[in-house]
Amino acid sequence: MITRHDVAMLCSGALVAIGVLVATASAGVAQNRRTTIDRVVPLHAPDENTIPEGPVGAAVRYGKQVLTETQTYARAYVGSGLNCSSCHLDAGRRAYASPWVGLWGMFPEYRSRNGQVNALQDRINDCFERSMNGKPLPYESDEMRGILAYMWWLSRDVPTGVAVKGRGFTRVRLGRPADPLRGESVYAQKCASCHGADGQGRHGANGEYLFPALWGPESFNVGAGMARLSNAAGFVKTNMPLGQGGTLSDTDAVDVAAYFIRKPRPDFPAKTRDWPKGGKPDDAPLLSQATGPG
Repeated sequence: MITRHDVAMLCSGALVAIGVLVATASAGVAQNRRTTIDRVVPLHAPDENTIPEGPVGAAVRYGKQVLTETQTYARAYVGSGLNCSSCHLDAGRRAYASPWVGLWGMFPEYRSRNGQVNALQDRINDCFERSMNGKPLPYESDEMRGILAYMWWLSRDVPTGVAVKGRGFTRVRLGRPADPLRGESVYAQKCASCHGADGQGRHGANGEYLFPALWGPESFNVGAGMARLSNAAGFVKTNMPLGQGGTLSDTDAVDVAAYFIRKPRPDFPAKTRDWPKGGKPDDAPLLSQATGPG
């Protein structure tokens, strides 16, 4: 395990720089950031052999552990049974699975969901509070510094302010309303063998999740991005079933996503403050959903 001193050496200056940028950002800066996204480059993650030696390399490796083994390395901040890599597949290197490659140079970035310019740390903590149903990491924690180090290394070959192809999730269009009843049938055929008929996932011999829970107390809460139909359908279309991504039709992807996102899961009371300046998407959850049986 690396020491606090080792991890601190990489990111202390970056934290200050990002904080200054966020503090001085204006609507004009946010607009300029959006215009740079018109340039897109292919997603290419660096080879792990390029991780440097010494304290910086130790921080990068530790950050990867935090993100891929979150239940072990950041358990104090997690309220679900998920790891960060449950959605950010292949350790954040998979296109259209919300990859982390290139994120370092995209922040600060304006987000309409909270109506503010966010630093990368803010975006990370947003996931911990929503997708992980947990609590934010302290900015000065070893866990946060490690995560920043890993994302910095993943982004080493991506120019600042340039997006990678496959950032976020693909968009799936459907000419009719989603049909969660039909989605239940798709789930039984294509998803239940891994995630369980009850949606509670499957565990290995040591109790760790082999396949994450899609609903219930161990899953993401209603404030998570995956609780939106557009995101869930896009993720399913590109990445599921595992190892067979792209084999489901658009109709199947939308219907099965509509089925599992409507299942009971933890609430996120602070969602009432989302989109304070308007523009709330039609598929954003509107009502509280208490955790309960599938």
